[in-house]
Amino acid sequence: MRVFVTGATGFIGTPVVKELIAAGHKVLGLARSDDGAKALAAAGADVQRGSLEDTESLRAGAAASDGVIHLGFIHDFSKFAENCAIDKRAIEAMGAVLAGSDRPFIATGGLAGIGAGGGLPTEEAAIRPDFPFPRVSEQTALSLKGVRAGVVRLSQIHDTRKQGLVSYLLAAARQKGVIAYVGDGQNRWAAAHVLDIARLYRLALEKNEAGARYHGIAEEGLTLKEITAALARGLQMPLKALPPEEVPGHFGPMSHFAAANMTGSSAITRKKLGWNPAGPGLITDLDNMDYSAA
Repeated sequence: MRVFVTGATGFIGTPVVKELIAAGHKVLGLARSDDGAKALAAAGADVQRGSLEDTESLRAGAAASDGVIHLGFIHDFSKFAENCAIDKRAIEAMGAVLAGSDRPFIATGGLAGIGAGGGLPTEEAAIRPDFPFPRVSEQTALSLKGVRAGVVRLSQIHDTRKQGLVSYLLAAARQKGVIAYVGDGQNRWAAAHVLDIARLYRLALEKNEAGARYHGIAEEGLTLKEITAALARGLQMPLKALPPEEVPGHFGPMSHFAAANMTGSSAITRKKLGWNPAGPGLITDLDNMDYSAA
């Protein structure tokens, strides 16, 4: 099928495009820059010029395709609420084109606010309605009328170059001169290797059921103390436990993630899609990262 991919030149989008093409699909990738367009063309994809703010380009891309994978998001936490609103409008614009066509639409969500109480949240657990979070990608996609929409909930996606929110912990450490976790550091984040996630998106697109939620989780939950200890080794910086009152000053706009539990089970996803993650773990990638890079 011909697949329209937003975020096609990003950290996750680049391997997703390669995975789709290797599996025999054609890709139409969204690119806002000349460099992005050249990278997509070099990978064998067609190019749709535009951006997440340009809903006309999104509608055109969706209209020209047999399915959509929406990976794009503006990762500027200083304007998080504004960027969440842009994301919502983008999903609605593409959904309006796909309505009534049975073409699959795979949106991207996260694990924050999933489930309640003890145990690992499964794919069947909904986002808590009382969870105070401006990003509503999952809720928006699954509320589209007449659209075969599903959602991939991402954990901390990693290789030896980037690691989801862990990269922001690293950036804060470089700025402050100390690597930090909150309280006892026992809150947990799930993780998965980026190549495993690329395969998951392809399988979700090919086998998608309307209303399905898929969990991009290989490791169910590493403690923040484990994660930051690996960063401290790599950076050769001291490791510090922060009391709650010091969290905003250290982590800034991402403070609401720093003490959060973002974990879950992917057992249903593995069974439904035949997805078997095989990549290295997060700590392995952190231990093998080149910390001298800018």
